[in-house]
Amino acid sequence: MENQTLLLLITFMSATILIFILRKLNQAQNPTKLPPGPYPLPIIGNILELGKNPHKSLTKLSKTYGPIMTLKLGTRITIVISSPQVAKQVLHENSHIFSNRTVPHALFAVDHNKFSVGWLPTLALWKKLRKVCATKVFSTQMLDSTKILRQQKLQELLDYVKEKSKKGEAFDIGEAVFTTVLNSISNTLFSMDLAHSTHDEKSQEFKNIIWGIMEEAGNPNVSDFFPILGPLDPQGFYSRMTNHMKKLCEIFDQIIEERISSTSSKIDDSNDVCNDVLDSLLKNNIEETSSELSRKEMVHLFLDLFVAGIDTTSSIIEWIMAELLRNPEKLIKAKKELSQTIDKDEIIEESHISKLIFLQAIVKETFRLHPPIPLLLPHKCDEIVNILGFNVPKNAQVLVNVWAMGRDSTIWENSNIFLPERFVESDINYKGNNFELIPFGAGKRICPGLPLAHRTVHLIVASLVHNFEWNLADMVMPEEMNMDEKFGLTLKRVQSLRVQAISSA
Repeated sequence: MENQTLLLLITFMSATILIFILRKLNQAQNPTKLPPGPYPLPIIGNILELGKNPHKSLTKLSKTYGPIMTLKLGTRITIVISSPQVAKQVLHENSHIFSNRTVPHALFAVDHNKFSVGWLPTLALWKKLRKVCATKVFSTQMLDSTKILRQQKLQELLDYVKEKSKKGEAFDIGEAVFTTVLNSISNTLFSMDLAHSTHDEKSQEFKNIIWGIMEEAGNPNVSDFFPILGPLDPQGFYSRMTNHMKKLCEIFDQIIEERISSTSSKIDDSNDVCNDVLDSLLKNNIEETSSELSRKEMVHLFLDLFVAGIDTTSSIIEWIMAELLRNPEKLIKAKKELSQTIDKDEIIEESHISKLIFLQAIVKETFRLHPPIPLLLPHKCDEIVNILGFNVPKNAQVLVNVWAMGRDSTIWENSNIFLPERFVESDINYKGNNFELIPFGAGKRICPGLPLAHRTVHLIVASLVHNFEWNLADMVMPEEMNMDEKFGLTLKRVQSLRVQAISSA
């Protein structure tokens, strides 16, 4: 009996040891090893690691765990990329695997996930919408044909600043720019203003709706960590997002209806000239081309263009002005370049941008330090793939921390200092080819609105710097400026930028 017990014990121990060895061998041979990361707590995983500023928390963690790391956010495996080399593998070399999105629960509001060029899977409808963006919305021809509309909106901003200058009044530059960008985009799309002044009630309502959408989409949501809770919407993100999006969809649908039914419609089937993007899209539908859009597809496309274009563009312009006021010597240098390149009474136009080398460097440097979408929009891994010897599992969420890459001291000398000069003799751009600077993303999912954003940001900043002398309001000294960030889907300033302007004329 004792011999049998001993034999059973030896057999059990041998089997246990064999299983252990086989598992280790399997792990070594089978690339199912996840990238390293902080140890997850039961049930909640690493949710607490995110904090109020996830881009900063993830940057700090990457210094411990490396350029590719794993977090378990509730039931969702999330892979965080923090280096240009790994970002290139994900967004370029394996773009066919990482092109789709994990869609936040809040973005299912009004079925936006089924029509959004930003969130759709890369199938037929997405391809059609991208083609429309490339040929009908952001093509060089369309942007050139609508530049006079944007020039008019810019002049209104300059008139507003001049009026404030005459009265010696301080003002919020972010609010003023937001209204200008809103009307600039609404004129490019519809040839009409959707706000009438900086403090206009309608402008404030748009600002609240658009920032609300970006905030609801960007903030940590329990329903994303635990999808089973989605129908309960415990934090109310989905409900608030539905209210925001419904308002915008109703506005855009009404604009489309009025344009279609208008007897004085500018659309002429025999005329190739289109006055704005809506004209172009409706003419496209009349011609029954393969890229014809349904009414609902058009509404959701406008929703994407407004939300993504207005908030990110106005935010980066505010950051640029903040950095220039915080670094007065750079502001003087930019002003000198403008005065040497453009005559005193000459109106700055989009065609001048290519001549303003230091201004372009200022814009790049601000995108490096303050990328509007610090973690880009989330990607999804469609099949198991090996990156740097680690396995990224199928359906994992993938975040690219461009904020971390912009402040990486191994890439950028004096990485936390605003130093536009680093780009003056550099060929680095933000068009998706240089992975150390990809504020608009890269690969298939690069932001389609990049051409318009490029024109708008440079034109507005150049005009503000050229036409006025600038000072901080409220007796604030440059070294005392609050440069703290507020995290949402976009990265905004915690404290609005109050300024005083003096006309250069």
